Amino acid sequence: MISAPIATLRLLSFVAVTLAMQLFYLPALVVNQKCAANCARFYWRVVALLFGIGVLRHGVPTADRPVLFVANHASYLDVIVLGSLLPACFVAKSEVAQWPGFGLLCRIGRTVFVDRSRAASARGRDELRRRLDAGEPLVLFPEGTSNDGNRVLPFKSALFAVAEQPVAGADGQPRALTVQPVSLAYTRLDGLPMPRAFRPFYAWYGGMTLAGHLFEVLGLGNVTVEVIFHPPVTIAAFSGRKEMARHCYAVVNRGVALALAGRLPAATA
Repeated sequence: MISAPIATLRLLSFVAVTLAMQLFYLPALVVNQKCAANCARFYWRVVALLFGIGVLRHGVPTADRPVLFVANHASYLDVIVLGSLLPACFVAKSEVAQWPGFGLLCRIGRTVFVDRSRAASARGRDELRRRLDAGEPLVLFPEGTSNDGNRVLPFKSALFAVAEQPVAGADGQPRALTVQPVSLAYTRLDGLPMPRAFRPFYAWYGGMTLAGHLFEVLGLGNVTVEVIFHPPVTIAAFSGRKEMARHCYAVVNRGVALALAGRLPAATA
């Protein structure tokens, strides 16, 4: 089922592309952040191709700025998928910075690392606000952890507090933060509907080792991931961050359920 030669070839190609891409990305990061963001999106698209990940998009990412995209989380592969669609930086738990290889990539990619403990949540909000005020789109996985890919865990509301206060708009004037819910679902393997038992092969959770899981993923066939961009919202529609978090969870959860059941309309490749 898992092909070691294919996994090895994909891994070596990934390393080669990653090293080569730094020749373009690092200078772009110094010169212009927008150029660097587009460079990063191109890189993730190449990685998705190398890894055999086909991305189908439903809906349209909002053009509003600043914006916080909130998505369900099954695996580090979600970063590749969303990174190929969005010129955005990611929000990750502080432990990710220490992961071998991927931690370095996240730091180079200007990931916002936050300590999700209650005592540190205020510092996390402040850093998110600083980046949003600078006009940077951010991607948050509010479940706080990954799961087996067959469900969506309830969203933690702490970091939704960043939406309770105005942020700087493109014109420098304060405006409500746009929050766009996003659903991700791993739906097909080699073009065929993926059985429920196969999705944990792509999900990374529990006590799985990163290196072992990555090698297994690279040795599998080609996977299709469907991404649904739902209508964006602002805090004005809700009584507070907790209600906003519950709304985003319900929307994302329904999107994942529809995708896994094969009940979504035609997508954009």
